[in-house]
Amino acid sequence: MTRLIGLLASKWAMPVLYHLLRAPGPLRFGVLRKAIGRVTPRELSLTLKRFEEIGVVSRKVYAEVPLRVEYSLTVLGLSLEAPILALGRWAEEHASELAVRNPESELEAAAKPAVSS
Repeated sequence: MTRLIGLLASKWAMPVLYHLLRAPGPLRFGVLRKAIGRVTPRELSLTLKRFEEIGVVSRKVYAEVPLRVEYSLTVLGLSLEAPILALGRWAEEHASELAVRNPESELEAAAKPAVSS
């Protein structure tokens, strides 16, 4: 459980899973990267490799020139659909209740000396 939570807590894990869940079929690396947005090739590659290692993502390499690699969810990966969508629904339902904090402001506040009266 700890390994899975650690993996899912990584910055790009949920966007990768979301796009693979929503895709009508396997996705090429470049298509997935473009769909996600600001992810670097290295970050996306590491995330996909970790998912592949635990059996959530399948990587298929085609012996073509240029080389073609496609990614899709395994049966195990597809089983994440219900919990991920449930978490998304929960976040939407409670969006107004969730506090958005600015870490820099909190650090500045913590650095200021307390004023005693």
